[in-house]
Amino acid sequence: MLHTSHEPVSFWDRYKPDRDGPAPPPEVTAFEWTQYEGHGPGAELLGRPRTALELGAAECREASLLARRGVRVTSLDLSPVQVERARRWWKDVPTLTIEEGEACSFLRGDDQTYDTIYSIWGAVWFTDPDELFPLVAERLSPGGVFVFSHGETPRHLTGRQPMYGRGPEGREMTVDRWCHPPETWAGLAHRHGFIDVEARCLPAPTGQALGTIIVEARRPDWADDATSFTH
Repeated sequence: MLHTSHEPVSFWDRYKPDRDGPAPPPEVTAFEWTQYEGHGPGAELLGRPRTALELGAAECREASLLARRGVRVTSLDLSPVQVERARRWWKDVPTLTIEEGEACSFLRGDDQTYDTIYSIWGAVWFTDPDELFPLVAERLSPGGVFVFSHGETPRHLTGRQPMYGRGPEGREMTVDRWCHPPETWAGLAHRHGFIDVEARCLPAPTGQALGTIIVEARRPDWADDATSFTH
């Protein structure tokens, strides 16, 4: 029997369950947008931020890498289990702050702005973009970038879709995710005020089936506003 979960915290508590091991050595931590090691772009998609916010960070591997490069990073995850592991793993990284919470609630209550907000197969995939995107735009500095990735999904699955998994005691549970092709993501970003939007599906490496959708967008800065006014 399927038990539909309205408490996704329990679902994500069980994500990557091997949580008691040591942190990976810093030299093997890479910035990966896809599930395939060494495939596709890296942190260069974020530009050269001084501050960053990651939504749905789980293990915080990429956030720890950015922080060790001197970026002041805030990482957010819904699951207290994921947050506990990440805080234990990266407790010695001074410019990394790891917070527990839901993405939209956190953004509504946050009074900081960030040079970049990003998500790697994380909260952007699992949050209604019509609710999330305006909040992201409010928390980005002028000219700041918004980048996210998620797994390729069949083109016939659009909008809000259930994703199945195992919850406590092995019960089947679902969480909602928002499935869109690149052109739909681009349209959503434009609709919520982002510019310089690029959305694409990066093909999987040879021998693998699942590609990765990557979306890049930017909040207008003062120069963009001035140009728009003069026209």
